[in-house]
Amino acid sequence: MAEKISDLPRDVTQKLAELDLELSEGDITQKGYDKKKARILAAYRATRVASPGVVPSNMTRAPREEPGPIVFRVPEPETDSSERNKKAARRLTRDESRFHSEVRTEAVLQALKHHQQGKLPVPMPSKRMSALHTPPLEQTPGQAAHPTVSTLKEATGSSDDDSSVFDEENTSSLELHQPRQSKPSVPSQVPPASQRRELRSPGSFIRLQPPPESNQKGLAPPDITHHIASELNRHNHAGSVRIPQSNPDPVGTLYCKGKVSTKIQQLLNTLKRPKRKPLPDYFKEENSELEVSMNDPDAPKPEGNVMKPTDGGAAVIPSGLPRNLISAIQRYGTSSFPKASAVTMLDIHGKITTNLSYGKLHSKVMKIAYCLLNKLGTKTDPLLRPGDKIALVYPNSDPVSYMCAFYGCIAAGLVPVSVEVPTSKRDAGTAGMGFLLRSLKVSVALTSEMCHRTLPREPSGEVGNIKGWSKLMWFCPESFSHKPPKEWKPPATEIPDHNPAYVEYTTAKDGSVMGVTISNLAMISHCRTLTQACCYTEGEVMVCVLDFRREMGLWHGILSSVFNGMHVIFVPYSLMKTDPASWLKLATRNNAAVGIVKSRDMHWGMLAKKDHKDIDLKSLRLLLVADGANPWSLTTCDSFVTVFQSKGLESEAVCPCASSAEALTVSLRRSRSQPGRKGGNQTGRGVLSMQGLSYGVVRVEDENSLMSLTLQDCGQVLPGANMVVVKIEGDPQLCKTDEVGELCLSANYTGSYYWGLKGFSNHAFRVQPLDSQGSQVGPQYYVRTGLIGFLGPGGLVFICGSRQGLMAVSNRRHNTDDIIATVLAVEPNRFIYRGRIAVFSIPVLCDERICIVAEQRPDSSEEESFQWMSKVLQAVDTIHQVGIYCLALVPPNYLPRSALGGIHIHETMKKLQEGNLHPANVLMCPHTCVLNLPQVIDDYNISKSVLRPEPPREDTPSDVGPSAMFVGSIVQGARLAHAQGHELTSYNEEDQAKKHQFLSEVLRWRANSMPEHEIFTVVTAKGAPVTLTCSQLHRRAERVATLILEKGKRNVGDHVALVYPPSIDLVAAFYGCLYVGCVPIIIRPPHPHNLPTTLPTLKMIVEASNSTCILTNSSIIKSLRSKEANSIVESKSWPVLLDTTDISKKKSLAIYMPPSSEMLCYLDFSVSTTGMLAGIKMTHASVLALCRSIKLQCEFYPSRNVVLCLDPYSGLAAVLWTLVGVYSGHNSILVAPSELERDPTAWLTAVSQYKVRDTFCSYGVMEMCTRGLGTTTATLKQRGVNLSSVRTCIVVAEERPRIQLMSSFTKVFSTLGLSPRAVSTTFGCRVNTAMCLQGPSCPDPSEVYVDTKSLRYDRVSILEKGSPNSLCLKESGKLLPGVKVVIANPDTKGQCADSSLGEIWVSCPHDANGYFAIYGDECPTLDHFDSHLATGDTLTSYARTGYLGFIMRTEKTQADGERHDAIFIVGALDEAIVLRGVRYHPIDIENSVMRSHRKISECAVFTWTNLLVVVVELDGHENEALDVIPLVTNAILEESHLIVGVVVIVDPGVIPINSRGEKQRMHLRDGFIGDHLDPIYVAYNM
Repeated sequence: MAEKISDLPRDVTQKLAELDLELSEGDITQKGYDKKKARILAAYRATRVASPGVVPSNMTRAPREEPGPIVFRVPEPETDSSERNKKAARRLTRDESRFHSEVRTEAVLQALKHHQQGKLPVPMPSKRMSALHTPPLEQTPGQAAHPTVSTLKEATGSSDDDSSVFDEENTSSLELHQPRQSKPSVPSQVPPASQRRELRSPGSFIRLQPPPESNQKGLAPPDITHHIASELNRHNHAGSVRIPQSNPDPVGTLYCKGKVSTKIQQLLNTLKRPKRKPLPDYFKEENSELEVSMNDPDAPKPEGNVMKPTDGGAAVIPSGLPRNLISAIQRYGTSSFPKASAVTMLDIHGKITTNLSYGKLHSKVMKIAYCLLNKLGTKTDPLLRPGDKIALVYPNSDPVSYMCAFYGCIAAGLVPVSVEVPTSKRDAGTAGMGFLLRSLKVSVALTSEMCHRTLPREPSGEVGNIKGWSKLMWFCPESFSHKPPKEWKPPATEIPDHNPAYVEYTTAKDGSVMGVTISNLAMISHCRTLTQACCYTEGEVMVCVLDFRREMGLWHGILSSVFNGMHVIFVPYSLMKTDPASWLKLATRNNAAVGIVKSRDMHWGMLAKKDHKDIDLKSLRLLLVADGANPWSLTTCDSFVTVFQSKGLESEAVCPCASSAEALTVSLRRSRSQPGRKGGNQTGRGVLSMQGLSYGVVRVEDENSLMSLTLQDCGQVLPGANMVVVKIEGDPQLCKTDEVGELCLSANYTGSYYWGLKGFSNHAFRVQPLDSQGSQVGPQYYVRTGLIGFLGPGGLVFICGSRQGLMAVSNRRHNTDDIIATVLAVEPNRFIYRGRIAVFSIPVLCDERICIVAEQRPDSSEEESFQWMSKVLQAVDTIHQVGIYCLALVPPNYLPRSALGGIHIHETMKKLQEGNLHPANVLMCPHTCVLNLPQVIDDYNISKSVLRPEPPREDTPSDVGPSAMFVGSIVQGARLAHAQGHELTSYNEEDQAKKHQFLSEVLRWRANSMPEHEIFTVVTAKGAPVTLTCSQLHRRAERVATLILEKGKRNVGDHVALVYPPSIDLVAAFYGCLYVGCVPIIIRPPHPHNLPTTLPTLKMIVEASNSTCILTNSSIIKSLRSKEANSIVESKSWPVLLDTTDISKKKSLAIYMPPSSEMLCYLDFSVSTTGMLAGIKMTHASVLALCRSIKLQCEFYPSRNVVLCLDPYSGLAAVLWTLVGVYSGHNSILVAPSELERDPTAWLTAVSQYKVRDTFCSYGVMEMCTRGLGTTTATLKQRGVNLSSVRTCIVVAEERPRIQLMSSFTKVFSTLGLSPRAVSTTFGCRVNTAMCLQGPSCPDPSEVYVDTKSLRYDRVSILEKGSPNSLCLKESGKLLPGVKVVIANPDTKGQCADSSLGEIWVSCPHDANGYFAIYGDECPTLDHFDSHLATGDTLTSYARTGYLGFIMRTEKTQADGERHDAIFIVGALDEAIVLRGVRYHPIDIENSVMRSHRKISECAVFTWTNLLVVVVELDGHENEALDVIPLVTNAILEESHLIVGVVVIVDPGVIPINSRGEKQRMHLRDGFIGDHLDPIYVAYNM
């Protein structure tokens, strides 16, 4: 049955289009294309047959966006229906909190059911057992620990013949902008490697393949190690020679089926395979692309009319009310009923501890007011005066003392400031309270005697320093004994109405504490308004469960109750913990008419069913729900009415209300008994779309929809108040009737301003709404309430969130309470604690990202917690249509708490961002929520690596060729990028060494002409230095030569391996080989404590170099023939082993003279950072030219002393150790880097002792000295170490200069006289050992700041120092004499212009003469050593370095008077990471990671298929490992615009580093895939 494309659904046609694109690009075979196409059509037919005309069950219905009126309903009288009884009979547990909702639970279950259909499992993070602190989980029967390869193949639907070819080196990043349409990616197969060895032909090289397994004996990947152990317990590794798999893995590049490799493959199967996108020649500015577009064409728009201000009716002041609060205390305490109870306080057991009457309240208040003004300080200089601020530091369990102190301050005309009690156990928010008190200039604090004893103390007994607090004078009003005289009157009666009455603290979204000032007029007006709205009368009993120091508890329980002469019973929070129904019992026992609670207290009261039999709530006419603005309090209110309706509670008694610290009471559902009210207690509810609310519009939704939200009203505006709704962002324009905005209130009882914050106060307290034309609505000012909502019919107020809980993600606003409710609906009782959840957003990459942190139950296992987190992600994504960026679980009782026991959100967010949260589990999901990555232009192909070319692909035709670029640069006046060192013919030095053609001749000449001249000195940590003269070296070389001829039976041209530690023996053996015409190969000896890794490398190089003999010492021969070594490599398989330890004296022999200087001198084998082992050929002519160039550049003479602290096994280090000293005749002072293990000061001591001017080292040595000796410079100075004689301290390197390390080294040892100008670097590579080297006559190295974004696009953009996105690059020394360098395009081979990024090509006499052997690269380029430019100088032969860089002409002048051309190295082509069509250099990403967390000691990055893997060494405790994961992900996203796929946390020393201090990333990659790293934690970012 053939279907027409036009008749197919959109999702099916899109899949077919993607499949056609893969076939056209050659990413899939025709057979694989036919199979996948048939599979897609078969799935479509099965769906159509199963449910014709019906939407498939796995497709979520799109939310309704058409505008419509809100349907409000007046609730019918409650009946005992079966459905309601069923819900009420549901068994509830004590741990359920205020966010419980059955509707939300059902929605979550449906969402999870949709996700379980056809979804692949997500890999679980790997954690080391030592970090788990729990025994390993037993595997359940029938459940595999990890998916097998066959399982993965079935999940992806792939087979051996339809796997797409995937290019590892040039892949895009994970483009999961549409996660629901993603498809699994299938990595490519690795072609089988040949097991034979190709023979060398003239002018070619030997390409090596892995030796047969019969010769390997199952060897591990060989390793060339270097033996420096740093002071930081770090194991330095050398580059591993990477062995390709002989048998391809059927799924991908899986080297073993370990837990890491299978999980990575499982992760890849859940992600969409990205398309490779080419790189633009001229890139766009990315900042504009990162910004989320403010105009979403698909977003619903408000369509109603502009709303008008809504008033709450006229304020009617009942007759007979007191004039103010002090008058009320005097009335009720003296004349009316002084013995009537005012306040009742309970203890933790529910017993009455204090029952304060109005008469006692009046006497205590007057006494406190009199003593504060007259008994503190002196008569002439009182401590307090009316109008001063005073701190009230009382716990929430002592309402009597607090009420007396509060009214005592009011009566004295003082301004009380209520703050939380500071404790040493709970620091969260304490510093903010101290800042508020300091800004208010508070110097006196009142507290109770019991609280005073709990304050932190100093040894002297006084109250100690509190974090963030100034020094205060503490007083306990209980100790005031002086009664006021009868004629004394409190000053409160004379205080103007506009003066501050009290200051109430509030916390902003960023955690800062601000003080809201309430005037005397606002305080008394608020009491009058609440009296009218709540119908308060004298003698009524009120039960209050809230905190009486602020907000609703203060306004009703302290102020309005006294204003009306009511009796208040305060229920402490500690009693609620032990007896949740205590407030219900008190209401029954005292016939309470008013109750002030939160939905949490109502929920707890319902759970205590055993106490319900004696409850009678007939007298309760008003039950104020303080958090009625919470959308999820609706379920609690309904359930509470259902449960206690049979106990006499009327449904109209439940009155939700809304409030804020700035506007005080915002709205309140008024009691039906209020005079003038008709129709009872009007209520309203609406079923709204959460997606519409996230866009700021009100839309009706189906009640059974997953994305519906049912809101209840919070009453109406209070009498005398006026309310408007303005837009949340921007100017305060009035919203439309179907638009969500911020509620603003205008009344005479609102707050006045934030104390000391004029700018914030004008924004919050002086709002003048604007209409659609931008004109002011009226002259009055409004106050922002911080509540988000809208106004319904009849003036009902609906609130759906708050500013503090608002998270603006991709121009959609989500409420934290909504997210918490969804999280709690995912069976939380087994895994986390309810009420211990923090939801917030953090800024990452120009947008907000949602983070969830919860406390994990101690009995939940690692796997169960991970599965729960996965369900939470799915539920939030389905219901709220938003992705979670980070989900973290912490141990129990670990999150910072506020004073009232809740989670301190800002402190939790701060700990997460600073890396101090210490979570037990972390799940990062950047792929699903980071949707604003910059797009890549599709009009230019990036430069492919010349060292690792791509498989043949159809290249995009380019309109601009190399010739056009060349001509265009000339027309524009751009200088072509080229630079050249001094001509060798320009030097007229008087040196006899240049008259010789061979180094063996030079050594013999020096032995004859200057036999006693010291040419080598060996410095060790123990013992005196050992010197060697020219004649001694000559004689030792002769003895070695004789040994090779007589005992080794070697012939001219044979290859001889030199296996020595760094010593003079190595130098003598090298020249002994030259004396008899043999070709030496310097090889690092195997480490005796690491033979399984290092011995195979030695064996491989010996075979690769065709060595027929091995020269070494007795200890190494003993190690090679040991039992352990024989189990790895058979001792019989080694070539002839010659011991040069004790050689008898022989007669001198004739030195072999090669017939031509173009014959082979030695072979240089080295391992690149990509794991490729290669041996290059160096002729005698190249060696002599190299030695002469270095001698001329550095001005070496026989009178010089040069200190070398290098490993002499390859590159420039081997040349400096063995060759240059003999040619120039200077004294080479050799310090083996391994000596620094025993004495870290050996190198610097030798530099100081011999007063050398020139010294060479590696980055490893420099880092060891910087870290190990940074704190001992004073001791070194006392020992006489002086580095002032050093003019050049040169780091031998083959990479971009490490400016930060060099600067740290200079700064640390500047106290010893080291000049900052002395430290510089060299640059060399495989094709040219030394290109750049800083000489004493050269100008200082130049520095330039370039744009990091332009480098990713192979462009160079010069910036000023300190500019954003600037990267400092330092010149890698000056070109050696005879060196010519050009910058060429690596693809077109056209010459680039000045300051343009390209490949560095070099031409000079000391270039290498080609590869002798190469291992680890299946398709090497043959023109590395003989390339020609397509434009410009097309006749000159160049060697291609494989490094990207640029040339820039500076203002500095060279010795010859010409302007200096500086060469800047950017990075190696074969090391570069190509993701999202952009080239990244690993060092740039690693620098971002190093800056992200202080406990990261080292890191390395690499790619595996389309994933970016970050390996981090943790220099800390294992419980700090998971702190690194969010910070690493954030740093790379912010600075590199890349999404991290895997984060691996390992111990220090795991990242392999070679002798030059370079990271062996490919060796690390193989170890990661093969599961050989023993990681602390492996996080898979979904």
